[in-house]
Amino acid sequence: MISIATWNINSVRLRLPIVERFLKEETPDVLCLQEIKCQEHQFPAEPLAALGYEHIAVHGQKGYHGVATISRIPLREYSRHDWQANGEARHVGVELLDQGKGMYLDNVYVPAGGDVPDRDVNPKFGQKLDFLERMTGWAKDIDRPTMIVGDFNIAPLESDVWGHKQLLKVVSHTPIEVDTLDRFKAAHEWVDVGREFIKDPERYYSWWSYRSPDYRKNDRGRRLDHMWASAALAKQASGHRIREDTRSWEKPSDHIPLITEFEL
Repeated sequence: MISIATWNINSVRLRLPIVERFLKEETPDVLCLQEIKCQEHQFPAEPLAALGYEHIAVHGQKGYHGVATISRIPLREYSRHDWQANGEARHVGVELLDQGKGMYLDNVYVPAGGDVPDRDVNPKFGQKLDFLERMTGWAKDIDRPTMIVGDFNIAPLESDVWGHKQLLKVVSHTPIEVDTLDRFKAAHEWVDVGREFIKDPERYYSWWSYRSPDYRKNDRGRRLDHMWASAALAKQASGHRIREDTRSWEKPSDHIPLITEFEL
C-alpha cells in the first residue's frame, strides 16, 4: 500500500510546524504541497528529510504560488508545465519509483481567478479558464497511470459548497468554471477519487475562508482541492480521507489535507 496526500499549505516556511505534525501523525508516503510561497533554495528540505522525506521536487518562485512534492519513495521529476503561460510556478510532475511502481503524479495549483467571473472585465478569470484549457490539451495525450492532485480552485458539485444557489455567481462555483473543469475531466476520463469514497451529496469541503474567526460556526466551506486518477489507477484506490481538524491547528492553512491510499 502507498498513500498520497495533497495540501495547499499557504506558505510552507510559515506553517512548517503543522506540516511536520501532519507528517508525524499520518506518515503518508508522498505529500504534494501547493502555494509554498518560496524559491527552491528557500524550501525547508532538511527538516522534512529528517522525518524521512528525502526525495523532493520543488518548483518555486519568490513570494507567490509554487508547488513541491516530498516523498519517502524515490522519485524522478519529469515535467514543469507552464499552463499559466507566464512563467509562474504552478506545476511539477514526478514519477514514483520502487514501490510506487511507475505511478506518475502531477501536482498543480490552478489560479484562483480573481473576484469577478467575467474575462472581459477581470483578466485573472480569463487566465484561469485558459490555464484549464491548456491542462485539458495535456490530458488528452496521457498514456500512462497518472494521478493529478492539488488546489483546482473549483468546487464542481452542488454538495461541494455550503450554498449552491448563493455561489452560482461566485468565482470557484460558476457554471463556466464547472463546464471547463468537466472538459478537463473528460479529456482523460479522470476519476474523482475523493467522490468515489465520500459520495455525492455528502458534505465534503477542503477550504474555509480566514474571514470567519471560527470556521465551524457557519461552516461555509468549499471543496477546492482534488485528487483525480486515471481509470485503471483509480480502481486500485483502497481508501480516501480528509483531516478537517487541521483547519483549527495553530496558524492553520485555509485548506486541509486530503489523503488517498492505493493497493498497487
